Amino acid sequence: MNESTRVQVVSDADEVAVAASRMVLEAARNATARSGMFRIALAGGSTPRRLYALLAQSHDTDFSRWQVFFGDERWVAPDHPDSNYRMAREALLDHVPIPAQQVHPIDTTAGSPERAARLYALTLQRKLAPFHNGLPRFDVVLLGLGADGHTASLFPGSSALEAAPGELVVATWVASQRTWRVTLTAAAINAAACVTFLVAGADKSVALARVLDDAGQTQEGPPPAARIRPTDGELVFVADRAARPG
Repeated sequence: MNESTRVQVVSDADEVAVAASRMVLEAARNATARSGMFRIALAGGSTPRRLYALLAQSHDTDFSRWQVFFGDERWVAPDHPDSNYRMAREALLDHVPIPAQQVHPIDTTAGSPERAARLYALTLQRKLAPFHNGLPRFDVVLLGLGADGHTASLFPGSSALEAAPGELVVATWVASQRTWRVTLTAAAINAAACVTFLVAGADKSVALARVLDDAGQTQEGPPPAARIRPTDGELVFVADRAARPG
């Protein structure tokens, strides 16, 4: 780990959500004080759902200053049970006063995953202030970690890992899931001011060790999540004891 990486270990998945909610709300306060807006990319999954439910109960943040984006999306309809947007809407967005024009889902009605990726890249370029190297900059990107070491829809062996320099959003076929997804690239994520991984469960412990400690490396090399190293920002892992024993 380098000096810009921080690991917080808590008791269980519920405490992961509690700790992450505090971080997000603090980041929101700091960002709105600095620039008037808070720009966050949401993750899918059960642990983020817990986080979003807690954020929905917050009374000390100005949600009208939030701009909400998504780290990835499955190629399903917006109301499909597997939709990350639907989950975030049900857990958070339907319960807080974020203006509708400040919520930016990936458009899975755009005709093809490739077109959706192009449109979302344009959305990022329009809505986010540029970073010093020209890439749009989120204040916070939330991520999960799969047992196989994937994050967002950056899966082992995925074409998303071969994105061209400067490419922000790509469509990728996930063979293990037999589905298309649209995802931010590692470069887009690494331009963020803060990237926060939410990791819960013993099934994530080997992947987390490989990402943090270069332990358990295979001949295929490090897992995709190890590519997430913010260029000029903070990298935070909030993990429960099952995922980060000892």
